[in-house]
Amino acid sequence: QVQLVESGGGLVQAGDSLRLSCKASGGISSMSFVAWFRQAPGKERDFVAAIRWSSGHTYYADSVKGRFTISRDKAESMMYLQMNTLKPEDTGVYYCAAGRGILSSVSYSTSYTNWGQGTQVTVSS
Repeated sequence: QVQLVESGGGLVQAGDSLRLSCKASGGISSMSFVAWFRQAPGKERDFVAAIRWSSGHTYYADSVKGRFTISRDKAESMMYLQMNTLKPEDTGVYYCAAGRGILSSVSYSTSYTNWGQGTQVTVSS
């Protein structure tokens, strides 16, 4: 059973940067994709970015393309989300997720079977 633990959230100002980390344990290499999702208060959980665990190919939501970078360290079973030029609309709880889905469904939360507990990111204007 893959377990995921996020860290690195916090309160920052618009324009600042923040780096989220996700530590995986329990067989992450068996997963196809790992991803970051976020959920703002009263809203659905939205796709942010994903990375294919084996190859490192990356995929992004249009809203974060060019500002966020997802990466992974296979040796350490770690996943990261570097967030630059943060905006107030980036505020939310950020979750890391892992699953055995296919590329066409990489942005759907239902493709992921394992989730972390989430870390809060708040961007003030």
